[in-house]
Amino acid sequence: MKVTAKELAYLLQGDIVGNEEVSIDSISKIDQSQPNTLSFLANPKYEEYIYTCLSAIVLVSKDFAPKQEVTATLIKVADPYAAFTFLLEKYAEQSTNKKGIEQPSYIADSAVLGTDIYIGAFAYISAGVEIGNNSKIFPNVYIGEGVVIGENCIIYPGVNIYYGCKIGDNCIVHAGTVVGADGFGHAPQADGTYKKIPQTGNVVIESHVEIGANTTIDRATIGSTIIRKGVKLDNLIQVAHNAEIGENTVIAAQTGVSGSTTIGSNCMIGGQVGFVGHIKVAEGSKIGAQSGIMNEIKESNRAWIGSPIYEIKQSFKMQAVYRNLPDLQSRVNELERLVKELINK
Repeated sequence: MKVTAKELAYLLQGDIVGNEEVSIDSISKIDQSQPNTLSFLANPKYEEYIYTCLSAIVLVSKDFAPKQEVTATLIKVADPYAAFTFLLEKYAEQSTNKKGIEQPSYIADSAVLGTDIYIGAFAYISAGVEIGNNSKIFPNVYIGEGVVIGENCIIYPGVNIYYGCKIGDNCIVHAGTVVGADGFGHAPQADGTYKKIPQTGNVVIESHVEIGANTTIDRATIGSTIIRKGVKLDNLIQVAHNAEIGENTVIAAQTGVSGSTTIGSNCMIGGQVGFVGHIKVAEGSKIGAQSGIMNEIKESNRAWIGSPIYEIKQSFKMQAVYRNLPDLQSRVNELERLVKELINK
């Protein structure tokens, strides 16, 4: 779909410098620009690329004054990054703007489907399922008995949602994710074997949550594993049974949250972080990548890193000492040699 500079400027309430009839059919980064595309310049350190870029149109700030000739048509807006993000959202909507029920697919007679929904081919919608208005269920999705999915949700291909789980409004679940598999509950027996503990709870995902590809969220043993409103989970994350992730917390890839751990609201957690079970993490905690959380974090809005974790400033001081250890060892060895000489004398 081609869009002209004139149409973009109208949509973004921007001012055109150049040919208003030039058109674009795709987007590209300004440092990897391609003909017939749209780019943006928000960070001054990338300004050099605007003078050689191949893009047909570039979004710039209203106060941008080029130091050299620019061949691209410019659209001046208040915030280029925000404007570009807005256009990306519109572009993405086109790829998910699907409606109707494709065949073959299975929809149980007792399932309740909202208006303007999409069910892709080979999807399986079990008995008692409820799907809200304008939600999209892509091909090869399995939705178990009694699952409730709210309005304006997108469930991408290959997602499996087990029985009894609940998902709020405006959620996105990416491909390959499993919601509601059994928690890892096995009781050791006297003969050295393990007996499975029935996992009778469910998973509750509140509204405005996005879950990355191939993430797993286990159902609770009793009660619910809970993902609160506004949480953003990256790819390849494991959330164990009865865990709770607080509102607006973001977690990067390959992090593992053990059972019955509660993470507070507005936390930022890096990749490959590990949490032991049955602890609480205070709201606003920032945790660096590959950290090991072995004890409760009680102080809010603090930054931590390491395994075991230390407050980040303390950790940096410790690292400075570690770097000097070889030199310190040499100095200690020299002091020991001098002391021995003095003793001998």
